[in-house]
This record gives sequence, C-alpha cells and structure tokens, in this order.
Amino acid sequence: MSELQFLSQERFSATEEARAALEAVRARLGGQLMFVQSGGCCAGSTPMCYPAGDFLTGPNDLLLGEVDGAEFYIDVALDTAWSHPAFVLDVAGGVPGQTPGVLDFVPPRQPCA
Repeated sequence: MSELQFLSQERFSATEEARAALEAVRARLGGQLMFVQSGGCCAGSTPMCYPAGDFLTGPNDLLLGEVDGAEFYIDVALDTAWSHPAFVLDVAGGVPGQTPGVLDFVPPRQPCA
C-alpha cells in the first residue's frame, strides 16, 4: 500500500446511523457496498451507493477509505476543490431496513474541529 493510500484511509468515517443503514442495505442486497462521490450536479453531488464492484473506478477516483468494508471513492478534482481533511458519511430520512427507497446517504461533512 502506498503512503498516499495509507494516509487517505484515515480520511473517511461514518455516523452510527449511517453504519446501521449500511448494514440494513447490505442485508437487503446480500452483499458488500461501495460509495462514489463524483463531481457533478443533482444526484452527482450526493454519495452514490452501489453493490461492491458495480461502479468501475478509474484513475481519477481516489479511495478515501472504508467503513465496515464499504469503500468510499471521490473524484480527485472534487477532493482537491473541497479540500476537506476528513469526511463523515451520514444518512437522512427513513428507518434503515424498513422504508426501502426513502433512505438517503448524504454528502460527507467535515467534522467540527
């Protein structure tokens, strides 16, 4: 693992609510998940959740880290523009596992210093 990859592993975490939501979605889909935070508008400005491996990452996608096995990627240009030292995945709406399609993962926020 390169030094850049090692340092980036410590930049991503999730709230307990997001972790519970991850577990509920994994149980419903029957497998591991991944997130991609790409640059863009509308839906592209929120973390996209996919079954692990369903989104093909490329050379412009940086692995920020993982939570409970779910990897989180961000476009390098977006990461540079946002320049957050750390990201925290959160969730809004719905009850994990009880309201399919209503649960939304929300953009990572910078922790309070």
